[in-house]
Amino acid sequence: MSATKLPTAISSVALVSDLTVVRAVGMRRRMRRIVVLGNAGSGKSTFARRLGERLALPVVHLDLLFWEPRWKETDNEVFRSRLSIAIAGDAWVCEGNYARRSFDLRLAKADLVIWLDTPRLQCLGRVVLRTLLGRPRPDLPAGCQEGLLTVGMLEFFTFCWTFDLTRRAAIDAERQAQGPDVPVVHLRGKRQIEAFLREAS
Repeated sequence: MSATKLPTAISSVALVSDLTVVRAVGMRRRMRRIVVLGNAGSGKSTFARRLGERLALPVVHLDLLFWEPRWKETDNEVFRSRLSIAIAGDAWVCEGNYARRSFDLRLAKADLVIWLDTPRLQCLGRVVLRTLLGRPRPDLPAGCQEGLLTVGMLEFFTFCWTFDLTRRAAIDAERQAQGPDVPVVHLRGKRQIEAFLREAS
């Protein structure tokens, strides 16, 4: 089945089409290997955990594999080795973008790609709020805390705000290059996410 490409602004009709993909692909093939993509603050980590719980699948957070304490980047080969081990099994939900570093490994095995099309204002609001609160995140390694004084945080806010304009097209181009036949579902907003989770359970 070829990938289902939907417009950024998703209508209820498009959602019905997406849920048809969920039923046809997910239920028959049991959605055993799922890749979750989206902007910072789009809800990837939370959605992946909820989906993993619904389907009783392990969840892989790429940030946990990539970052070392104090936001030190892991060597690319080490990251890819960690990822290869994490997705060696036949069932998982893997959230995070890292397109050029990981798509050849993940999309070769994936049954489904889920794009969270959360509006950028909502994404940025979530990122700012979690930065202000400074709470530890289970999808980040120890020693990687987000705070207003964290080096690079302003650039990260900019990254979040401009993601759709500067990053998304390249990520999707890499997705199509590495996994053109992997079905894609786009979810925009809480109602579509909840509908998807109901269908997936």
